Amino acid sequence: MERGKKGMNRSKGIVLLAIVISLFFFFLYGEAQERKGAGKPEGKGLKADNGFGFAASNAPIDILSDTVEANQKQNTITFKGNVIAKQEDITLYAHTLVITYDPDTKKIKEVMAVGNVKIVQLDRRATGQKATFRQDESKVILDGEAVVREGENVIRGERVIYYVDQERSIVEGGKGRRVSTSITSPPKEEGKK
Repeated sequence: MERGKKGMNRSKGIVLLAIVISLFFFFLYGEAQERKGAGKPEGKGLKADNGFGFAASNAPIDILSDTVEANQKQNTITFKGNVIAKQEDITLYAHTLVITYDPDTKKIKEVMAVGNVKIVQLDRRATGQKATFRQDESKVILDGEAVVREGENVIRGERVIYYVDQERSIVEGGKGRRVSTSITSPPKEEGKK
């Protein structure tokens, strides 16, 4: 009887893990983008490349890590060790990825990537020591020697805060440091003056 109870608890945990992982990336930006897109005329669909993060997409999400731990008492799922999360053209790298979810709705409350965080999408790259995605605030925070690059353009600071709904970002310098920005003008097209 005791063995059957353990098997049931384990399978219940695996089902919960599968639900939360599938919801993770869908809700991460999907709800914010839906709210932002509400009321727009048809034909002006949502852009999948607004800011860094995983888009609301039906594309599969692949997460690789050395270990995965689900903690139902704390409502968290933790991926540890060489974490790589990938969806379409966006890839997130970190030492640890912790997902916190609402136990009743199974919706994601917060996702935190810690340790040599790197988010890559086409020619965009963001790096830092910690990235926090706060679903209820529609906000992404990149902390610890944050660097955001797009092509040859680079901005560096201690913290970058991106407000998804507002498509607005703030870059803060650290103690005794200022924000550094390098902007490269696009090359001139031949024949134009």
